[in-house]
Amino acid sequence: FDGGTGAAPLASMKHAGLPWELGLAEAHQTLVKNNLRSRVKLQVDGQLLTGRDIVIAAMLGADEFAFGTSMLVALGCVQCRNCNLNTCPVGIATQKKELRAKFAGRPEHLQRYFRFLAEEVREHLSAIGLKSLAEARGRVDLLKAKEGVRFDFGEILARTSDLGLQTSVAEVASPKSEVSWLKSYDSSELIPAVERGETYIERTISNCDRSVGAALSGWLAEQRNASQPAIGISGDGRSVIGQFSGVAGQSFGAFLAKGVTFNLRGEANDYVGKSLSGGVITIRPADNAAFKPEDNVIAGNVIAYGATSGAVFINGQAGERFGIRNSGAVLVVEGIGDHGCEYMTGGVAVVLGPTGVNFGAGMTGGVAYVLDEGGDFDLRCNLSSIDLETVEPGSEDEKALHGLICEHVLKTGSPAGRRILGNWESVRPRFVKVVPASDRPLTA
Repeated sequence: FDGGTGAAPLASMKHAGLPWELGLAEAHQTLVKNNLRSRVKLQVDGQLLTGRDIVIAAMLGADEFAFGTSMLVALGCVQCRNCNLNTCPVGIATQKKELRAKFAGRPEHLQRYFRFLAEEVREHLSAIGLKSLAEARGRVDLLKAKEGVRFDFGEILARTSDLGLQTSVAEVASPKSEVSWLKSYDSSELIPAVERGETYIERTISNCDRSVGAALSGWLAEQRNASQPAIGISGDGRSVIGQFSGVAGQSFGAFLAKGVTFNLRGEANDYVGKSLSGGVITIRPADNAAFKPEDNVIAGNVIAYGATSGAVFINGQAGERFGIRNSGAVLVVEGIGDHGCEYMTGGVAVVLGPTGVNFGAGMTGGVAYVLDEGGDFDLRCNLSSIDLETVEPGSEDEKALHGLICEHVLKTGSPAGRRILGNWESVRPRFVKVVPASDRPLTA
């Protein structure tokens, strides 16, 4: 409704979806009625521009407030709405060096904007007799609809006071908390295991276990900074392998560090390998799975979001926005949803199966190889951002692609990968190489 990326059409920004006030009020009230409000932090965003917006959001139940457009404008964005075309005239949403040189934003610009914003928030709070945003949270009794408005705000402004809003999220996260579903293997098992010298760790996993690998990677980074080992996990060069079975929660292998390999037999939720930092992740169906991996989705949306290095091998299909903002990782999958390789700036992606629409939108770097068995891949691409080429026999592209598929089979046992390698001469011509259209002239 009031938000979205700069690549979204202007009509969608203004008219698609619903106002954040509706979703925020409903989420807050539902959590209160089910005595769950103290376990959750609600964050709201969508064209928050003024202190008044923030105070109203707090009264409707928000704990945190996110900003996008207003920060970009403070840094010089002129809202040309061509973020996905790599032609941003003020050097914000582009990888072109000549355009990035025009960026004039400074940290002081954001600092000044947020100081003014905070000052206005204080003024509004003072006017209604409150000392902080925490005191304003959930105080819908301080809101009223303007006279003459045709809309019924009764449900949005429904009173939820006296229903247990006093317990803070910090209290819930204390050692006395009963919220076991927020546990992570990292804090309770993985780090101590590595400290004990274990290099092979085998665990079951459930979708309640989120961001498994993130804390471990942070701890390993601290160890490396302290001891400066040349390679590997510890000074003696050992690496760590985590063998998991079950259903992984969100952000499995997030920020995974170099030298760590996570193998999952089962399936995973969204954000696998988010900000992957040198680690390796493999996902394959459970041993007793009765389905064909290449025909089924076993990993969620937004795989390898913002990955900088490392690799992900998925013996099955993944969801939408696969490889978005990948800048250096190697990714192999057997089918994806819409918006694959969106805003990709580096790395390599190999898709051994079908893709959704809008592939390569805003792609400014890296390369992708897609198996186009139906011969219609060009109809599902964003050809304003990418060019399509063939994989020539005997070329470096063929060597690189063949090698990655071999590695995929070696790490996941992929039946689809084996069939492709076994019929390579007939399958190779069906691969399409996707490269960014970086050599095109700049447009206004």
